[in-house]
Amino acid sequence: MGRKKMGDLYRAPFPLYTVHVHKETGLVITAGGGGASKTGIKNGIHFLKLELDSGQHTATLLHSHDTNTRATMNMAIGGDVMAAGQDGCCSLMRFVLGSTKEGRKTDTKQGGGGDQGGPRRRGGRGQASSARDGAETRDDSSQVLVQELGEVCSDLSPTDALQKCVRFSSDLSLLLTGGADGHVRVWEYPALKKKLDFRAHEGEIEDLDISSDKKHIVTVGRDFACCVWREDQLAMGLRWHDNMPNITDKMYRYQACRQDIFAKVEDQPGALRLYTVQIPHKRDRRPPPCYVTKWEGQSFLPLLTKPCGREVISCLDISDTGTFLGLGTVTGSVAIYIAFSLQKLYYVQEAHGIVVTDLAFLPALGKGQRVLGNNEAAMLSVAVDSRCKMHVLPNRRFFPMWLVLLLCGLLVVGVVLLLQHMFPGFI
Repeated sequence: MGRKKMGDLYRAPFPLYTVHVHKETGLVITAGGGGASKTGIKNGIHFLKLELDSGQHTATLLHSHDTNTRATMNMAIGGDVMAAGQDGCCSLMRFVLGSTKEGRKTDTKQGGGGDQGGPRRRGGRGQASSARDGAETRDDSSQVLVQELGEVCSDLSPTDALQKCVRFSSDLSLLLTGGADGHVRVWEYPALKKKLDFRAHEGEIEDLDISSDKKHIVTVGRDFACCVWREDQLAMGLRWHDNMPNITDKMYRYQACRQDIFAKVEDQPGALRLYTVQIPHKRDRRPPPCYVTKWEGQSFLPLLTKPCGREVISCLDISDTGTFLGLGTVTGSVAIYIAFSLQKLYYVQEAHGIVVTDLAFLPALGKGQRVLGNNEAAMLSVAVDSRCKMHVLPNRRFFPMWLVLLLCGLLVVGVVLLLQHMFPGFI
């Protein structure tokens, strides 16, 4: 663990803000852009085919969808539909992975958008292979078709409206958004009929999630609060530092940037855990550590809190098995922890040259399992440096229990024989 040279899995022609892995197809979907400013940096959503070749991961651009003047800052995937946060709106798009035997020239007017400046494809060791410089995306086996379904207004700030986070409920019946205006908005999906609209925080909402039974919504704001809601009624406010007298209310604020908060507990069906990250409100010359807290998912009592380094945490992700927790930092570092004990297993200092904006674990089942390889877990990270990187956690080696017991038995017998030899008549 520590600082080491990492190759790029993929490099886009614009800053990347979000990444997801589609469980059903194994597609990697990453998005970003330069926004509405006239800098020449385009905005788009890229669909990547992830493969494992001789133990190394590679990513190939299958399709590029142009989002015109709006950069996608956050995203949620529900089945074959993307909910993309673009300025103060949530845009809904359906994508379909098809097959073709010929190269396909994408059309920006139909949501195509070419390769947008020639993104480079890189292998796991950072060996680049060139992509086409024109607006043609070729693939001999697959193509992605994108259909725009519509959009809803998710932030009503008078200036600089911005959707900060978005989620689907686990049964895909609800769509939730959090805005810079502090409001949570909930729509019935797919009808997109607004169900709830309430002010959850004074200032921006950094993150939100909904429990699998849809009884609780958890929100994280920049106003130092983490709140649990029953629909639009406040159920409780969480306090992570009650047993830490050296920490006052305004020293830290909650930060969990657009990642799953609720996580399933492995080997405990029906149990839930809530994970939050707390970062210092003010930065000192010697910065205090950030903290990660694990909560019981029904009573919302804190179970475990541990420091997670002095680099400010920027994003959080939980593996679909609930086994691992990923953290990204504003300085570009990436770490993987055991969710149960909050023990650090993996750390790369400054894997990216700038703030890590999103993380995504490969699914342990379905298409993701095929490219997981001989690894216990694999996680993607994206950053404002336009790079997407792969972080793998090799399978840990364990001795079988029968072998451990056999060795213990042999050790006991050896000690007895040694004592008998040194002290005749001992036994």
